Amino acid sequence: MKIVVNTRLLIKDKLEGIGWFTYETLKRITKAHPEHDFYFLFDRKYDPSFIFSENITPVVLSPQARHPILFKIWFNWSVHRFLKKIKADLFISPDGYLSLTTKVPQIAVIHDLNFEHYPDFLPKHITKYYKTYFPLFARKATKIVTVSNFSKEDIVKQYKIESNKIDVVYNGINQRFKPINELEQQKVKEKYTNGNSFFIYVGSLNPRKNIENTLRAFDQYKKNTNNNHQFIIVGEKLWSTESIEDCYNGLVHKKDINFTGRLFNEELGRLMASAEALLYVSYFEGFGIPVIESMQCGTPVVTSNRTSLPEIAGNAAILCDPDDYKAIAHQMELLEDKSIRTSYIEKGTEQANKFNWDTTAIEFWKTIASVINKH
Repeated sequence: MKIVVNTRLLIKDKLEGIGWFTYETLKRITKAHPEHDFYFLFDRKYDPSFIFSENITPVVLSPQARHPILFKIWFNWSVHRFLKKIKADLFISPDGYLSLTTKVPQIAVIHDLNFEHYPDFLPKHITKYYKTYFPLFARKATKIVTVSNFSKEDIVKQYKIESNKIDVVYNGINQRFKPINELEQQKVKEKYTNGNSFFIYVGSLNPRKNIENTLRAFDQYKKNTNNNHQFIIVGEKLWSTESIEDCYNGLVHKKDINFTGRLFNEELGRLMASAEALLYVSYFEGFGIPVIESMQCGTPVVTSNRTSLPEIAGNAAILCDPDDYKAIAHQMELLEDKSIRTSYIEKGTEQANKFNWDTTAIEFWKTIASVINKH
């Protein structure tokens, strides 16, 4: 079979949620199925490390699809033309965008519908594109894959899609996230916080991630405890909104907050494994990968009680109302109790063991095979 995959988000040193899903699953699937020919479609020069096996043919299609107008051209003309040219049997799109002009069977991976619930948290032209085209993609898809039961129910409800058209395939965890010994933890603390304990947040500085209340919660925690803990925020340094910047500037303890920018691979794992806790109290998540990454590091998690997060965290994280920063601060204080802290570390390790990329790839292949076998 000729299986074509949209791999435009495989960009070296810039992999995020969807990029990691694409990388981890396709690396395993292509190697496990040498009987099929895979075509990876890029919209720019690609890194050779993304060509995982001999049965992959990399193809660069123009134009670079990074704007709604270019999305339409790339998927409805460039991709359509290529699928027709090679007589493709299947098109897989890990970011959910599909070609609306092809008759080739298509699988869309729709990770979440955050733009339907928080449209103001994205640039207007992007929100308009998503709200216009994702309902069309969902209906056009032969099969939809999503990463949580919450997201499945949301897609069914928002777009009136048949439930049996959607398969849930959970994300996995990269093996760089693992516990480290106390000596290594101390080295990390010396590097980032002058030896002080710290909380951590990993992700973009997007209002959907509830950065403002997380900052307020840390400030409140410092007022309540008067200890030396610091807060490390790992992600892009750019402020996404003026209100986040205003919130930061109004904090009493902003000198104890360290923005590292983007970190990669083992360094991020070591930092997460050295933290007192992950603070991840988002308003909306389709999955929330940092939650299980933190658990696998042996680091407790304080997270939101909304959307997919209770499903992914199970009983292994402290759940909070994301609107109540004082309650978040109180939950942070609970982890100073050694028995409570140990309990969440143990439960977190057990919960993290439920998620791995080998299982993700196997489950994703089941969906792919079901479409191939029908057509």
